[in-house]
Amino acid sequence: MKRPLPDRYLTPIDLADLLGVSIETIYQWRRKDTGPRGFRVGRHLRYDPEDVRAWVASLMEEAA
Repeated sequence: MKRPLPDRYLTPIDLADLLGVSIETIYQWRRKDTGPRGFRVGRHLRYDPEDVRAWVASLMEEAA
């Protein structure tokens, strides 16, 4: 990834902005279990930047 990831956990909106996709795409990936691993903090969904980085790296490996 060219843009550095923040040191804090990402919200779905942060992730959509970072990847250039819609928020609905983020939620569809979660429902289909195809996107980066997320976790709940109470009722809030968060993503660990390291998990996002690993997910993107795996996509790049598959494409190569």
